[in-house]
Amino acid sequence: MDLGSGAGDVALIAALLVGPSGEVVGIERDPRSIARARTRVSEAGLGNVSFTQSDVSQIPIDKPFDAAVGRYILMFLSDPVSVLRSLCRLVRPGGVLAFQEPSWGPFLSMCAHLPLWRAGAALMVETFQRSGTNTNMGPALSRVFQQAGLPAPSTQTDTLVGAEQWMPDCLHSLRPQMTQFNLALEPLGDFDTLSDRLQAEVRALKTATPLPNLVSAWSRKPAGSM
Repeated sequence: MDLGSGAGDVALIAALLVGPSGEVVGIERDPRSIARARTRVSEAGLGNVSFTQSDVSQIPIDKPFDAAVGRYILMFLSDPVSVLRSLCRLVRPGGVLAFQEPSWGPFLSMCAHLPLWRAGAALMVETFQRSGTNTNMGPALSRVFQQAGLPAPSTQTDTLVGAEQWMPDCLHSLRPQMTQFNLALEPLGDFDTLSDRLQAEVRALKTATPLPNLVSAWSRKPAGSM
């Protein structure tokens, strides 16, 4: 099961991992994302992937899964512990639960020497936080897993670079919310030239473009548990 499938990125990867004899079920509440994901699955020629429209807290499935996975989903939930606890009931004993979530703290630090990037990153974080998103869900994964009744997970943190287009795209996407929250956008200047100016700043300093760290956590449901 892929929790919060979106456009199907993780579901497509999982389909290749389980092979044609396996099955992947994606859970997503947005019908437009599901339509896009189904198109991508069809274009990839995969017959072992399906999608169910549902809120992640009310999954209408009762068959057991060998694994439940998700990426960038727990950060958006008001009660990730409760959702993970409910998800455990859909995973067979000995099955795997694995999630990847971001850590934005190091990202802000890596942007410190890039004034425009730093301004953009700070606005993104404030926008996410005001909308109820946990921008540091990654470091909290171990606690969340254990509070949900799972064994302490194995974890791994990856430092990512290569945000040349990611940052401008995110800022443009979040602009309506920034305006709704009355955040000051003046430090970013003209949005029509923002992408060019962000990339020029990186070129001038001959540095890499940072991304939020990615924290992975995985654990097995104890044998004998329900």
